[in-house]
Amino acid sequence: MDSVNFALALKRFDPVAYQPHPPGYFLYVCLGRLSNLVFSDANAALVAISISFSCGAVAMIYWLAENWFGAAAARFAALIFLFSPLAWFHGMVALTYIVEAFFSALVGYLCWRGQGIAAAIALGVAGGFRPSSIVFLAPLLLFSLRKGQRVSAVFALILITAAWFVPMVRLSAGMAYFSSLASLWITVPGKASVFNSTILNSFARAITIIGIYFLCFGCAALLPVKGLDRDDREKRRFTLIWVTPALLFFTFVFLKFVNAGYLLILMPPVCAWLGLRASLLCWQPVALAGCAALNTAIFLFAPVYCSYSEVRAFEHELASVIADIPRIAPSGSTMIVGLDSHFLGYRHAGYYLPQYRIVQFPEVRLAAGETVFAMARRDTTLEQRVDEKPFQNFVLFPLPSNDSEYGAFMAQVRRRLPSKDVQLIFRDSHEFAIAPVSDLHFLFPVVAR
Repeated sequence: MDSVNFALALKRFDPVAYQPHPPGYFLYVCLGRLSNLVFSDANAALVAISISFSCGAVAMIYWLAENWFGAAAARFAALIFLFSPLAWFHGMVALTYIVEAFFSALVGYLCWRGQGIAAAIALGVAGGFRPSSIVFLAPLLLFSLRKGQRVSAVFALILITAAWFVPMVRLSAGMAYFSSLASLWITVPGKASVFNSTILNSFARAITIIGIYFLCFGCAALLPVKGLDRDDREKRRFTLIWVTPALLFFTFVFLKFVNAGYLLILMPPVCAWLGLRASLLCWQPVALAGCAALNTAIFLFAPVYCSYSEVRAFEHELASVIADIPRIAPSGSTMIVGLDSHFLGYRHAGYYLPQYRIVQFPEVRLAAGETVFAMARRDTTLEQRVDEKPFQNFVLFPLPSNDSEYGAFMAQVRRRLPSKDVQLIFRDSHEFAIAPVSDLHFLFPVVAR
């Protein structure tokens, strides 16, 4: 879903309409537009950015580990990153997490070398790609600044941030940008934080972080980190300040497994430490090749969203749904109702079926009142009233068929509609529910009243 948001932003930048979603990722979209001049394909342009920043991340992790622990540790640190199943996935998709991993390595390296001004500039640029980078890495920058650098570095950070933030807000209809950002915070991260939910949610996120750690590093996750020299005390303290802000946020505020890429910001220092430990072991070529092969197998075949096989299965399912809908529901008389889902959500319907009118279920509450996201011709609008006149029917865009939770949710949505009005059509293991457009008010009681 987020990848589609970025692709739409290459045509029209508008975080209020989630092109892309707040907080905007302004420099990422600008770079995507430049890349698209070469590739003339939104997905290819954004994937090229991910591949490029993956290469940069390898280099920065190598230099960081070499500076800390020497050439042998640096080689292992680079190999650990290269064969990380999670980094491998994010290096080939249209998302910003691998870009954040690169900037984390760059800022951390510059901070360690005492280049405070350069680190502040890099952090300001990083914020234009992922604004959360400033929140998570600013403590490391402030900790590493020398007395004579503090004022200049903070000024440089503010200046660079303002250079992209001010144009972004101006292109986002001014104050509407902040309203949209606040709405997203309230409806997504703010719902399950430690401040308004039970501690069990935070415990579940902590368990998720452990699971993501093993998914990220595979065999390397089994390397112990104990028994290191006391001379590394300063590096340990530096690493602790590097990773703690993000870990606290992901434990006590917000994290979902399907967004495991969030944790890539922590990957550079962890790769360096694991590279050191790996370099202290007596490796046989067969053992090293075996570990690389096992990590590759995890990336290729693991039953998780970020494996190659799962990506291919999703692409096949998406292509099947996109081919089936025009056969059962013509665009001239049928509206599509899509759900707010990472996979097979209304964004996919709007991007791959631009000839249709698509609305997102459910309604969302913004500052202006109850609103619905609508799409046509690969553009998004926010509407307080759904225009039903041109249409006779609507069809529910199906969720992934191999997930029982999705199936239960889709059944719950269908139960809102009068059963006598719903026509079920089965195609390629998918169930398409079609109902007259006069029943829209059962799904949208305000905007389709």
